[in-house]
Amino acid sequence: METVMKTALTALLAMLCLTACQPESNFNIEQQQQLDGSQALQLSVEGGFVLPPIPDDNPLTDAKAELGRHLFYDVRLSGNGQQSCESCHQQSLAFTDGKALPQGSEGHTLVLNSQSLTNVAYNASYTWWNPILVEMEDQLFIPLTGDDPVELGIDDGNREQVLQRFRDDEQYQSLFAAAFPQQAEPVTLVNVVKALASFVRTLISDRSAFDRGELSDSALRGRELFFSEKMECFHCHNGFNFSSSTVTVNTRFPERVFFNNGLYNLNNNGSYPSAMPGKFKVTNDWADMGAFRPPTLRNIELTAPYMHDGSIATLEQVIEFYAAGGRHIESGANAGDGRINPYKSDFVSGFEATEQEKQDLINFLHSLTDYEFIRDPRFANPFAEQPDA
Repeated sequence: METVMKTALTALLAMLCLTACQPESNFNIEQQQQLDGSQALQLSVEGGFVLPPIPDDNPLTDAKAELGRHLFYDVRLSGNGQQSCESCHQQSLAFTDGKALPQGSEGHTLVLNSQSLTNVAYNASYTWWNPILVEMEDQLFIPLTGDDPVELGIDDGNREQVLQRFRDDEQYQSLFAAAFPQQAEPVTLVNVVKALASFVRTLISDRSAFDRGELSDSALRGRELFFSEKMECFHCHNGFNFSSSTVTVNTRFPERVFFNNGLYNLNNNGSYPSAMPGKFKVTNDWADMGAFRPPTLRNIELTAPYMHDGSIATLEQVIEFYAAGGRHIESGANAGDGRINPYKSDFVSGFEATEQEKQDLINFLHSLTDYEFIRDPRFANPFAEQPDA
């Protein structure tokens, strides 16, 4: 009887997750928020999507998003004028950089893989590991002004110099004036952040083969595996955004979840490399050692290498990693058996699968790729020469 009940509950849960992800025909929502003196941005979403939350103190406008797009791609928004946001977040790679670990503007290698900005407006928390960083505007100050590590390298010594670059530029004078029409001196770092946040919130990916219901037979089989208790992928990657750490405009009680997936187990005592121990860095609670936020799987085909440190090169290797229930590193500074990490999530328990089943799962993950998203001119570099229509 218990087995029958468990099977029924599993089937029901998978059905609910599928319902949350499946597209609905002719479903379109537009959101319009007014800001005195500027044109409101109409944000639309497709299929089973719900609108993302927008803060009251930074309503979306066309002018702010367009200013943010220019700033995102402009190397002048770094202390030494050598790097832009795009350096680590390239549209063709679903706004990642294809590297295991990125480099900051001063040449330092960072300790975390560049996350995709796909649907970042829906993140319940920001960065890979910080449970208290829940506002995008707060997060954006970190790559701009953070010093551990240095990313774009804006500091007290060069801040005015950086801002003056935009004050002296006639195009930016017009862009800032349109974005913040009620301000006499709109070129400020706070407004830079508001504009960047506005642009990044428009990076919504909802036009994949999955969203259109155009799955191959193999991908359909992979979908069943993804939502099965056998592979348990859906526990951490669920809902329309394929992440359990998701909020929408309708969310009242956000769940900010983090998981240890057995990537490390230094000296078999549960530790992770000291440079990035996950949520533990904030809480100092060993139960949070190695716990990281589950990212969206949308466009996962384009965002290799994988994991918070980019230490797994391919999707095929990711599947093998989860099939093993974690990673066993036999030697070196990070030696240890992640499969027996005492803080590992129960959802990462390993599974047996045929080669065909593994390929089916990969084909399902490929169906989450949104080629329109990575070619959308609304998100493209405004300084690059655009091809003729």
